[in-house]
Amino acid sequence: MRSLLGRLAAGHISLTHAGLDTEPANNRTEHLRSLLVHHGLLPHRDPSLALFERWLDTKLEQITTDDIRRPIEQFARWHHLSRIRDRARAGRPTRGSVLHSKQGITEAIKFLTWLHDTHHRAITTCSQADVDSWLANGPTTRHIIRGFIVWAGKSRLCQDMVVERYRARTVPLLTQDQRLDWLRELLTGNSTTLPYRIAGILVLLYAQPLVKVAALRTTDVTGSPGELMLTLGKEPAPVPNPFASLLKAHLANRPNLRTGNHGQSPWLFPSYRTGQHLHPTTLSDRLRSHGISLIGARNAALRDLVSDAPPPVVAELLGYSHSATHRHATAAATPLRPIHHHTASRPIVPNRICTVTSIR
Repeated sequence: MRSLLGRLAAGHISLTHAGLDTEPANNRTEHLRSLLVHHGLLPHRDPSLALFERWLDTKLEQITTDDIRRPIEQFARWHHLSRIRDRARAGRPTRGSVLHSKQGITEAIKFLTWLHDTHHRAITTCSQADVDSWLANGPTTRHIIRGFIVWAGKSRLCQDMVVERYRARTVPLLTQDQRLDWLRELLTGNSTTLPYRIAGILVLLYAQPLVKVAALRTTDVTGSPGELMLTLGKEPAPVPNPFASLLKAHLANRPNLRTGNHGQSPWLFPSYRTGQHLHPTTLSDRLRSHGISLIGARNAALRDLVSDAPPPVVAELLGYSHSATHRHATAAATPLRPIHHHTASRPIVPNRICTVTSIR
């Protein structure tokens, strides 16, 4: 850190984001960047968007065939990058969109490379038979090219072709007993610290992905002393007790406020890195280490909620699309084989302590 500060002071590195980008991408550089942004010496920029832009430039430089690079660059910049920038400008989380975009671009490159090397064709001369052959002779991740194929058809780079959405044959799903037992543990137990208990309850009670949980702000928690509300979608959702009491306790004593944040942070889960929230992976690693199946918990929570309230209402309150809640409402009527999990720390107390409050 001292060497980095010395080079900045001497003018060997410009006091800009571009200047810091010339340094190795490590914790020291990013910690200094967050301090400079926090104190107004650098403008704010979305870290996930910045990393994606650098990743994309490197990825495109590696493509030497014009018939592959040209459509990939159009797809990446016009379709993915513009949408991620829109999310960043609106102050919405971008990390999930960045991961999704990287997967889509990478699989599209693989497909166009195979098409060029095996059949000596480009996307402009691709056929449905080519797409079907690619999908049939590889892993299920190849279905991710659906986004590229749909975009290419709409952009008139190729004929209209069909790639069906991939549906997993098995769906991770906690039983209701397992879900309620985990809620009891996180509400009353001491297997982990309060911030991670809060994050886990948001998954188990409100079916929230940790990417969204990590990016929640303190202003998303509102209400009178008698009723706490949490804004996850278009309308605030009620916070039942005893979770409301835990959430108030967390708000009154959030961690990492004695670091560069100097007692102030807009995030519900502040990071030690100034001005940023906890990384979603930090949350997921901690919760998984205790044996919680996060996908199974989300699926179970959402299916329980859409069984008790109209899917459009749940979608508005939780920030889901209407199609997603309708799919879960349909699936809720079809018994699925539940997943089995074991805690990494100690057995869960088998008794229920509450009935999950319906979101209406």
